[in-house]
Amino acid sequence: MNSGSWRSLVWISLAELLALSLWFSASVIAPELKTIWELSTSLESLLSASVPIGFAVGALISSYFGIADRFNPRKVFAISATIGAIVNGLLILADIAIWGIMLRMLTGITLAGVYPVAVKILSQWFPKKRGVAIGILIASLTLGSSLPHMILLFSVVNWKLVILISSLLALVAACIVQWVLTDAPQAVNKTSFSFKLIKKVIANKPVMLANYGYFGHMWELYAMWTWLPVFLTASYQESTSNLNSWVIPLSAFSVIGLAGAIGCVIGGVISDKIGRSRLTIFSMVGSSICSLVIGLTYGQSFFITLIIAIIWGVFIIADSAQFSAAVSDFSDVEWVGTALTFQMCIGFLITIISIQLIPILQTLIGWKWVFSFLAIGPVFGIISMVNFKRYEEKKE
Repeated sequence: MNSGSWRSLVWISLAELLALSLWFSASVIAPELKTIWELSTSLESLLSASVPIGFAVGALISSYFGIADRFNPRKVFAISATIGAIVNGLLILADIAIWGIMLRMLTGITLAGVYPVAVKILSQWFPKKRGVAIGILIASLTLGSSLPHMILLFSVVNWKLVILISSLLALVAACIVQWVLTDAPQAVNKTSFSFKLIKKVIANKPVMLANYGYFGHMWELYAMWTWLPVFLTASYQESTSNLNSWVIPLSAFSVIGLAGAIGCVIGGVISDKIGRSRLTIFSMVGSSICSLVIGLTYGQSFFITLIIAIIWGVFIIADSAQFSAAVSDFSDVEWVGTALTFQMCIGFLITIISIQLIPILQTLIGWKWVFSFLAIGPVFGIISMVNFKRYEEKKE
């Protein structure tokens, strides 16, 4: 690849990092919003799940109408990030839960014009051998998703600053993509969505095995990202009387952001060498073990809890990009867009279920065992990718 491709990767990744700060901007200030909006447990869970709901709807609408194919994807990204910044900023004016949740759903819809579109732009600059590049992009997504925790670290006095700063970062992302990033020299084939082609997706065995692996991965990922900071807070309070306000935001950023980014890049490098199936299996084995073990450290040494959480943060995201790549490998050009949209929409809808279930189960079985419930996802994913491995080896 030429220097222009790598330079563009830097700008795409930076824009992705800044724009994705919108994703968890409200989740990190949930305790304040719970008081202001008088949230019940169910409404608090719905607030956490509202962005994935919006994202799934937005991805389906965008793909069905081929928005990123019919219009310049840079402009789609810039407009989506700008609208997302505005909608997110309006949260500071919302005085009741229903308006806040609706605004978060709208934020999710706008992010469907950011993340998938960034992948499309990347694919134009890296038409081949994009394992490392897409690993770096997902690392930026991971860092961006965790960025509100770092913002919270420096704005503990006023929760509105978290919202306003994340909106400002999204606006900067829009400016980067609109005025700094340039178009790729060559376009890629149109890959739009069609309901008529879903039958071909479902009938393709290796594609569906890769999808099942992704579904198991998503069952675990966003529920962990959403509720681990809450778990760390409860465990920290249980283990010490010397509470420091900076510990949890810094820990959450380290686990979700830094550890996750490292996992993405390492996963991208390793997958190009050992194959997608082997990397995903290894990653899900590690993440499932961590989900089973971390609860046993609850209320014990916070250092041990944090170490396991960091290891979990690496494993849980290292395989993320490879499921989409696996689907692309076994899909016909005619319906690869439908296959990827189907995978993403179902995957994010699954996250809504696990996000909602965690607080319910926590009241029944406590923090010590609740995350073990997430291991169901990677175990299911491992079985699927073991079967997928046979098709991958035949293709080689």
